Amino acid sequence: MARKTNGMGRRKILKGAGALAGAAVGSGVIGAPMIWAQNNKNIVLRQCGTGVSAFNEIAEKAKADLGFTLQMTALDSDAVVQRVVTQPNSFDIGDIEYWMVKKVFPAKTLQAMDTKKIKLFDKIVPIFTTGKLKPDSTIAQGTAPSTVGFVDGKDSVAFAKAPTQWFTLIPTIYNADTLGIRPDLVGRPITQWKDILDPKFKGKTSILNVPSIGIMDAAMICESAGITKYVDKGNMTKAEIDKTIDFLIKTKKEGQFRAFWKTFDESVNLMASGEVVIQSMWSPAVAAVRAKGVPCVYQPLKEGYRAWGGGLALAKHLTGSQLDAAYDYLNWYMSGWVGAFLNRQGYYSAVLETAKANMTADEWGFWMEGKPAQKDIMSPQGKVMEKAGTVRDGGSFYDRMGAVSCWNAVMDEDRYMVQKWNQFIAA
Repeated sequence: MARKTNGMGRRKILKGAGALAGAAVGSGVIGAPMIWAQNNKNIVLRQCGTGVSAFNEIAEKAKADLGFTLQMTALDSDAVVQRVVTQPNSFDIGDIEYWMVKKVFPAKTLQAMDTKKIKLFDKIVPIFTTGKLKPDSTIAQGTAPSTVGFVDGKDSVAFAKAPTQWFTLIPTIYNADTLGIRPDLVGRPITQWKDILDPKFKGKTSILNVPSIGIMDAAMICESAGITKYVDKGNMTKAEIDKTIDFLIKTKKEGQFRAFWKTFDESVNLMASGEVVIQSMWSPAVAAVRAKGVPCVYQPLKEGYRAWGGGLALAKHLTGSQLDAAYDYLNWYMSGWVGAFLNRQGYYSAVLETAKANMTADEWGFWMEGKPAQKDIMSPQGKVMEKAGTVRDGGSFYDRMGAVSCWNAVMDEDRYMVQKWNQFIAA
């Protein structure tokens, strides 16, 4: 996603932000304490990414646990893609989103990682490996992570149709996105994506202005409203793109949209002020609105969710002790503390068992099982996010991720789509 200003609206550049990673020498049992070696103190790894997971707290915890320095730089999505493709020696770890993989991996600036070196690889949520949350699940449309998760060999850039030993990204953070609403201002039940088109909300709606994400929200709206039925909304034909954009331009000219937001803070301010009553949103943005004392709901919808995900990739030039340190970092990332930290903000982590071992039963029940909170639910920063008795919007992990209709996508006609999207924004 051009993606979100991180966490509760903080996109930061973290320079020399913390020491990270080290080899796990613990028992390997899920939930067991892990002891991390600290014999790599002269190593520095430079990480560039979209900022969604560049949290100071992670860097500080890593510094306490691990032996070497990680320098994190947060950029917008286009800048991440550009840096990974054109400045391969300027970073060591790429923190990128799955829809970007089609753009960056063919450039041969990244190296596939050996799954045999990932200690908890078999514990990663299967969305990222087989593509299916449960054995009977359907793989969603769009750039599903599993479709760009593996390559044919160590030096290949051809995406494999089935799991291999060589993996492109270690997943770090993902979620199921939907529309946010102001229940006190919409005045009626909101049950479908097409409800954003209700004339009652004229001038009080907004969608996200990032082409690879916004086009998927638009597709969910168009299918819901019967404007068009896509063969695959995650890989539209030129004719389908034209029909979608023509409808958006018509709707814009009729005054339905108040704004087209690009940053986390913009979405929060539009909703908290009441300028907008229904819009594309991200889960932590909804929480940020509620933290202001303003009612806001992340509304489950009949047609399901649009999902996104990100992960860590290794630069091609990494070798020797630096490469070893990078693998240590990946293993540390999935060992539980980070997963719990991300889960507490409404995101989901790659390895659920280790995250669970680092959360209280009440936290896990609220965030992951759809149970009413027994006590007030706190953010990692110690602020009340939800009051006791609250149930998470959309319910459990399996209810939400099991209802994903599509993923953010890079289409075969991506260049054409972006050109048409920009015509819509300029119209």
